[in-house]
Amino acid sequence: MSAHCCHHETPSAESIANLARYRRILWIALVINAAMFLVEIGAGLQSGSLSLLADAVDFAGDALNYAVSLAVLASALAWRARAALVKALSMMGFGLYVLGAALWSLWQGGVPQHMTMGGVAILALVANVSVAWMLYAFREGDANMRSVWLCSRNDAIGNLAVLLAAVGVFGTGSAWPDLLVASLMAALALHGGWSVLRQARRELAGEPAQDDHHGHAH
Repeated sequence: MSAHCCHHETPSAESIANLARYRRILWIALVINAAMFLVEIGAGLQSGSLSLLADAVDFAGDALNYAVSLAVLASALAWRARAALVKALSMMGFGLYVLGAALWSLWQGGVPQHMTMGGVAILALVANVSVAWMLYAFREGDANMRSVWLCSRNDAIGNLAVLLAAVGVFGTGSAWPDLLVASLMAALALHGGWSVLRQARRELAGEPAQDDHHGHAH
């Protein structure tokens, strides 16, 4: 999940055997993630599911990661930290929104539409697996592609969590499973956003880079 601050270090353009194909795959991944962000935002608002809204944050973060990778391939290295700042503030903003909405829903008592939740979660799972397959299949000369797979796996876990929340809503007839999953994902987004923010501020200040992403492959 993007909330885990997952990203892969973009290899230098010189080290990529088929740069045009690699860039094309990054564009496809960017479009897929941006499209799924819009789908999940719309479905989350329509169904009343906060876990779908929280998962949409993941897709937005991933889309920005691929955009940064494309920018780096074009040698715009100075923009990496600035883009990371935007990502961090966006993640934290969405995280706060979802947590606030979860608290509000406790008083409202509305039950989200489990069919919409489940259907969109399955679609999101297919999207994440497809992106992982495209990027993992194009790992020539790039040892860092292992982290792409790990992060895609984490994204898939998020999709499965939403799917389980949908089953929980169906089984209990209450919003609690959705609120629980959404709150967890929002908390991860806040934690991840703060970590990215600290790293980006260090880079902009010209300080030596440190690894804020313990336990995740780079």
